[in-house]
Amino acid sequence: MPPMETGMITIAALRGRLDRGETTSRALCEEALARIADPAGEGARVFTEVFAAGALAAADAADGLRAAGYVASPLAGIPVSVKDLFDVAGSTTRAGSRVLAAAPAATADAPIVARLRAAGAVVVGKTNMTEFAYTGLGINPHYGTPRNPFDRASARIPGGSSSGAGVSVADGMAAVAIGTDTGGSVRIPAALCGCTGFKPTARRVPTAGASPLSFTLDSIGPLAASVADCALTDAILANDATPLAPPPPAARLRFFAPTTTVRDEADAHVLATFEAALAALRAAGAIVEEGPFPAFERVADVMRGGGFSAAEAYWWHRELLARDGAGYDPQIALRIRRGAAITAADYFDLQRARAAYITAFEAQRAGYDALLWPAVAIAAPPIADLLADDDVYARINLLVLRNTSLVNVADGCALTVPMHAPGSAPAGMMIVGGSGDDRRVLAIGATVASVLKPLTSAA
Repeated sequence: MPPMETGMITIAALRGRLDRGETTSRALCEEALARIADPAGEGARVFTEVFAAGALAAADAADGLRAAGYVASPLAGIPVSVKDLFDVAGSTTRAGSRVLAAAPAATADAPIVARLRAAGAVVVGKTNMTEFAYTGLGINPHYGTPRNPFDRASARIPGGSSSGAGVSVADGMAAVAIGTDTGGSVRIPAALCGCTGFKPTARRVPTAGASPLSFTLDSIGPLAASVADCALTDAILANDATPLAPPPPAARLRFFAPTTTVRDEADAHVLATFEAALAALRAAGAIVEEGPFPAFERVADVMRGGGFSAAEAYWWHRELLARDGAGYDPQIALRIRRGAAITAADYFDLQRARAAYITAFEAQRAGYDALLWPAVAIAAPPIADLLADDDVYARINLLVLRNTSLVNVADGCALTVPMHAPGSAPAGMMIVGGSGDDRRVLAIGATVASVLKPLTSAA
């Protein structure tokens, strides 16, 4: 077996090795499983369940099909992880919680898991997450919190709620991870762990077979090493055979970078990194305009009382909370219970407020190819700092979620790509589009990532 790769590796690189006969799907699977099992690594905190036997069998099947001349998709034989709120036949869906640990095993795969398997992907296991996906920090007191790949000695947050997903890709335990994004749960861990992450338009990928947070806002997307990896995985998840357009030249693109809200309270590192990224785009010929974005002033009305997430999560959890509320992470139970105060009239007010925000958002977005802002306003803080003070926990959680959630309530789509220099704290630039702009945003994102590569790659 060839030497084990370290860190992230693109699907294209893995496919090249497979096509040239330099490796096999079984060897790739064994490498991924070895990283997961490494006692010096994060595997025990990243995965809540590992499907070693099933993954090896799937890898052997992919090798057999490849030898016979059949490759189902670019993901065929590639190790993939899925968040532990997706149903996998024969496995209990815990959603990061102890209160569901004794629930019956799922009898069928969630549609997105079935689509991955049909594409030949090797599902290596289920990844850890914030309990019931209800914070952007990635902290889980039940199954442990995976440490951010950057500055492991300081034990920083991985970002959430798809915490294990981000670390599984960053540490090479999977080439692609599938997460969910209700307020940023794909893009936050992608940005904080140095990955690429894509949040599609909510209706694009079926959410059946996934434990819900908000029926209104939930979406499903990939975290991976590159925009191309996210694009091909998104196509499989969405069952969309539409070819991705070639990346447009930077000189033909016009961006708007809001200066209001999304840069408030941002730390110096993120601001400096973002400004350097904007400068690189301008140097490549892109038009980048900056200024206020008044639509953001309407967001508070959509988030009142905890917004759709609080109202809809409470509806789903109310009986489980009454029966086993003591088994929840207190931080999560507190947030879900806020939804009990939201009346039917309040809920309809939220719907009207969201419609008004979407109208304002789209009006101000018109004329631009995409919007740009930092995915997360701060670098990942140490886990201990948040656990030591409930007020700090709450404040940082809101700050971490703020920039990403602006897209969810706008019913938009967004990609985050790394914009930080090697060796510095990971930070992501978000490329934001409107509802249904998914493939366009991915194509533009490929251009942005290419322009930023000199900033993010070691010399």
